[in-house]
Amino acid sequence: MSRKIRMGMIGGGRGAFIGAVHRMAAALDGQIELVCGAFSGDAEKSKLSGEDLFLDSKRVYGSYSEMIASEKQLPADERMDFVSIVTPNHLHFGPAKLALQSGFHVICDKPMCLTSDEALELADLVESSGLIFALTHNYTGYPMVKQARAMFRNGEFGKIRRIVVEYPQGWLSTKLEDTGQKQATWRADPEKSGLAGAMGDVGTHAENLAEYVTGLRIKELCADLHAHVSGRLLDDDGSVLLRFDNGARGVLYASQISAGEENNLRIRVYGEYGGVEWSQQEPNSLIVRWLDRPTQILRTGVGELYPEVTAHSRIPAGHPEGYIEAFANIYRNVAFCIRARLEGKKPDATYTDFPTVRDGVRGMQFLETVVKSSNSEEKWIQFPDK
Repeated sequence: MSRKIRMGMIGGGRGAFIGAVHRMAAALDGQIELVCGAFSGDAEKSKLSGEDLFLDSKRVYGSYSEMIASEKQLPADERMDFVSIVTPNHLHFGPAKLALQSGFHVICDKPMCLTSDEALELADLVESSGLIFALTHNYTGYPMVKQARAMFRNGEFGKIRRIVVEYPQGWLSTKLEDTGQKQATWRADPEKSGLAGAMGDVGTHAENLAEYVTGLRIKELCADLHAHVSGRLLDDDGSVLLRFDNGARGVLYASQISAGEENNLRIRVYGEYGGVEWSQQEPNSLIVRWLDRPTQILRTGVGELYPEVTAHSRIPAGHPEGYIEAFANIYRNVAFCIRARLEGKKPDATYTDFPTVRDGVRGMQFLETVVKSSNSEEKWIQFPDK
């Protein structure tokens, strides 16, 4: 099949941050082209955003429902293959549901929706339709995160005992939402952000990374959420004690009032014989500690790494790969899987590695359980497993 995979985008117009990130990531490997979009709920703003991106004006829409309906009516050799949803949280579920019902694959920003009931409904739609649904927990796309995962999956450290994962930011240390700053305003609004603030925005990344690297599932948790900034309606800081299904214990910390922090996502995992440490602010390095030998620093592109690590790295060692490339690994893998389907082939298993609708269900169940725990007098709350 000698063509690119065609993408439509919902959200991500003028003034948006994450839409441009998704477009860069989608374009990086030359596998995907943006062919249409509903870039804003404001039809005029959507039109202007389409002009910025040099799209055919006939395929720039005033609403996501118009876009999905119109694209569905186009011939198969013209219509989009999948939709990328890059809106605020409250506008994930509706477009995702309609796209799946209309036969389109979906890539969606996280958290997937606002409730676990919505998440389970999307999971049922994905499973009944057989369509591809990817969730952009982009940190799973880093090569050295995949190296850590492979090392634990292959038992190099024995049984996992301890997981420590944190995502501190400092950008909401003041009441930035009152200044009209767009990114702060919707994140601080329960109607748009959902039931959690910092825990929903960055805590879900930490939860997903912990389960991805270890292959374990959270079984129980004990949480404490707090809004430190006076008048803020959603949490801006939280701590969670975790119990995993193999008996391991963990700690998760998510904050947006840790003054001076940028995007300091960091994970440490310890097994019987050693463990690893990875930070997304130094993403090309993986620190490996051993019980009975010197500490190692593994580097992207250097030495004998697992094949899935090499498959998700693009450039020679020493040239930094980062945030956009990690996002791009998700987009490229989805494109490869869509291409395989269109060609009637089975995709290479290496490229089926991306977060799915089931990760979205886990994320929503995590948030609801954290909020329930924080509001409860009970010490430990059972994590749902549906």
